[in-house]
Amino acid sequence: MIRMILAALALIALATSVPAQAPSSDGLARRAVERRAVETVIWGMPVVNYDLMLQQMLAKTPGKVNQVIYWGRPLDWHNQTLTPNPDTLYFMAFLNTTDAGPIVIDVPPAGADGSLNANIVNIWQQPLEDAGLLGIDKGQGIKLVMLPPGYSDKVPDGYVALRPNTHGSYALFRSNLASHNDADVAKSIAYGKQIKVYPLSQASNPPATVFTDVKDVLFDSTIRYDASFFDGLNRIVQSEPWLGRDRVMIDQLKTLGIEKGKSFAPSDTTKQALDAGIREAHAVLAARYDAGLPPFFEGTHWTFPTLPELVQAATDNFDDPNHYPVDARGLTYTYGYIGIKRLGAGQFYLINIKDKNGENYDGAKTYRLTVPPSVPVEQYWSVTAYDRETHALIKNVDRASRASNAAEVQKNADGSVDIWFGPKAPAGKETNWVPTDPQRGFELMFRLYGPKKDFFDQVWKLPDVERVAAQ
Repeated sequence: MIRMILAALALIALATSVPAQAPSSDGLARRAVERRAVETVIWGMPVVNYDLMLQQMLAKTPGKVNQVIYWGRPLDWHNQTLTPNPDTLYFMAFLNTTDAGPIVIDVPPAGADGSLNANIVNIWQQPLEDAGLLGIDKGQGIKLVMLPPGYSDKVPDGYVALRPNTHGSYALFRSNLASHNDADVAKSIAYGKQIKVYPLSQASNPPATVFTDVKDVLFDSTIRYDASFFDGLNRIVQSEPWLGRDRVMIDQLKTLGIEKGKSFAPSDTTKQALDAGIREAHAVLAARYDAGLPPFFEGTHWTFPTLPELVQAATDNFDDPNHYPVDARGLTYTYGYIGIKRLGAGQFYLINIKDKNGENYDGAKTYRLTVPPSVPVEQYWSVTAYDRETHALIKNVDRASRASNAAEVQKNADGSVDIWFGPKAPAGKETNWVPTDPQRGFELMFRLYGPKKDFFDQVWKLPDVERVAAQ
């Protein structure tokens, strides 16, 4: 034994006496690009998420900046944005003040004709304001005006000024549905078209807002985990001002070849390093997501929609000098988009990526969620299945969700509702079934529009989803 120990010590001494070979300068440069690429992806995720949606509009639709695109039917899988809501009608406006100056968003009052849940954000998806029935105007209607960076002129009376500190911004308007029947859809579209978007300089005689229906477009803004991510980030760096809190990234991005006022033309070696970096970032973010968000209902797999530190930072306009939750923000914008100023006032979301047994959802198997009676909402609830990998609606399925505003959904005798998920509807349960792809995993989101106090007090509780034998 003593001889073995002495021999081991001799080997250790020999190993430590030989100096480690220092990496070459080329190796150090490549590792610096890979390392900084990982952090850049996490930091830049929300703005590239925004740019992907903007580029889809510009490339695939007739829609233009400072106009409005909309989906003229409840969303189906052709809308490949991240975790969208198939039980409302979406209107979206990408805005830019560079040439037009201040831009007005005129939100109509709610009433018998309809209502909106609207969220307005800058390009970093930082929430600026919520409007509509449960927003700042409480359904009275409001004229918001997006101001360019550094704007100092007086805003006319009757307008509420928003300062995104970026030239670009966007607004998501959900035109609420009473039901999915054709008459209610048409009514919701007509109400949504009362939204007005125009330059403040033309407020005395506003031009008609241009609306473009994109319901049949394959609109795919899922995150691309390849080198094109950095092309999108470069577009933003070239066209937008730096926010003070992010100036530390100027040198970080120069390492990757992204620099304001210069073309982005990475060498083949740099491209390889960028590809390696974004693959690692993808793995890091996916692992964080799979580890789970904080549970909303203790003892279940229903979680908060994001990490609490991001909710707090967004509420505070990211102004707290001691907190800047870049990691939480980066994670969130891998699976969702838009920011909400007052999460829980107009809407709230619960995410579920594992069944009652803590296992991932398999699209080839059958599951049941029992929604207890008397869901505490003022408007409606819904549950939607998404592709587990892309976080978008499952492709090539006829229906993505079931909701309380779908008249055909059947209730149990006690008022509860059983929702089924699987590749085939259980016998007699077709109206309460959400189809899945047997070749893909899936995840769930439960939405509450107009959540009441009893929900947050957890007087009412949503149970876990159970795997059941196929019927």
